[in-house]
Amino acid sequence: MRSRRSLSKVTDHAPTHEQLVELVSAAGRVADHKELRPWRLIELRGDDRLTLGRAIAKAEGEKGVSTKPLRAPLLIAVVASVRSGKVPEWEQEATAAGVAHALSLLLDEAGWGVFWRTGGYTRSKPVAKAHGLKKGERLLGWLYVGGKPERSRELRVKTVDGERHLSRMPAGKTKKP
Repeated sequence: MRSRRSLSKVTDHAPTHEQLVELVSAAGRVADHKELRPWRLIELRGDDRLTLGRAIAKAEGEKGVSTKPLRAPLLIAVVASVRSGKVPEWEQEATAAGVAHALSLLLDEAGWGVFWRTGGYTRSKPVAKAHGLKKGERLLGWLYVGGKPERSRELRVKTVDGERHLSRMPAGKTKKP
């Protein structure tokens, strides 16, 4: 996790369906209020990426096929599936995002290049239709997955200043019970 970084350029090699299933099983262990499993993932390979490219072009008011989905051999659509009114929707979306993040870490650890792509078209009707989304489902984006280029192994990883992002609760006046 300390060396993870997004790789916007990946090779044409990708994990198999079987390898992906194993990693998804592990990623699904994220925190999940009431164990709703309010998420699902859609595997896009080959011509699926062209279908998505047409939907993106349509959503952007263009003709033809967007080449964005062709930047990786495997795209994994991350879908939040709101399942209950008892758990706030934002918590259910956070669980789906947590699965995506955990999966990206697992893919990286397994030696794959990964980056998470979103865009204004993520929640558009043509893109939702292309993915077969149902009522209560929201597309959060895609994990683009492929092989790590040889050169990527040489790139320096930027560290995060933990002190800058960690603080204490502000001191305030506490009323005595």
